[in-house]
Amino acid sequence: MLDTTTQSDPAPPDERDTAAERREAADEPRGCLFALSQPPLMIFLAVIGGLLLMASLHDLLLL
Repeated sequence: MLDTTTQSDPAPPDERDTAAERREAADEPRGCLFALSQPPLMIFLAVIGGLLLMASLHDLLLL
């Protein structure tokens, strides 16, 4: 359920409003989904997946 109560006083302004600290906030570490969206990693995973697929089809169909 949503909290619909109103605050009586707003939060105080943030005192760390320098450009360097804003840049540090923008450089937060990104998660795993960002890493998976990188093209070199996706090409590598596609090659490994293709090799595994070819090996499994070889085992199933030719042996």
